[in-house]
Amino acid sequence: MKLSVALFFAGLFGALAAVFILLSFGTDYWLLASETCKTVSDFSVPTERGDLVVNDAADAGNTSMFYHEGFFWRCSFGGRVEEDSMLKFWFTNQPHSKVCIHAYLFPFPLSEQVHNATTYDSAIIYRGFWSVFVLLGVTAVILGGFIIICAAPFASYCLYKAGGGLFLISGFFLLAATVMFVIWVEVMDVVGSYVIYQKAHLCSGFQLNIIYGLSFMFAPVGVFFCLLSGLLFLLIGRSVQMHCR
Repeated sequence: MKLSVALFFAGLFGALAAVFILLSFGTDYWLLASETCKTVSDFSVPTERGDLVVNDAADAGNTSMFYHEGFFWRCSFGGRVEEDSMLKFWFTNQPHSKVCIHAYLFPFPLSEQVHNATTYDSAIIYRGFWSVFVLLGVTAVILGGFIIICAAPFASYCLYKAGGGLFLISGFFLLAATVMFVIWVEVMDVVGSYVIYQKAHLCSGFQLNIIYGLSFMFAPVGVFFCLLSGLLFLLIGRSVQMHCR
């Protein structure tokens, strides 16, 4: 009876882990960003009665570029700055025409124009390791799920242990990928260098706003359920092994 309850919760947690990990892997919303060029006309200018105010320049300054990036694609589209610009990234609010490029080895926000060749190559290597860790995590959780299905109900303790081990491996790889992503955005000086370059060469009032998207939020949730289900499957395999003796 206890094994059946443990197997139910292990299977539930494993299914949730697979769902969240696949959502994180398959959706391109790990990082959300908006670029805005604040012009002089964006600031308030005192006017007297009878003055004619033209808002065309101000409207041009309110135009931004929006980006969202994940494992597969990095997409960009234009739009007007609003009070809550992050709603622009919702599926129904995005324009039908947007530019998307492959993001497998695209080290956002680095470019060869902003940094030297050595830094750019290092960024590509870093992004490559991140992509490999994500792929290994997704592959491990899928294989672990198939092995657990073959092991039910209590057919072989070896299969339970193998499935639990794969779930743990998947959790560790995806945890490493999540930490690498945070380090890339928060710790390394790539974002600051990008902003400085854009201010010097594009617009003195350049502003870059970055937040983590839903795909990034799904990753730690999937890691939690992955590690929990892996430990439960290992305990179930150990219990089945002891009963078989």
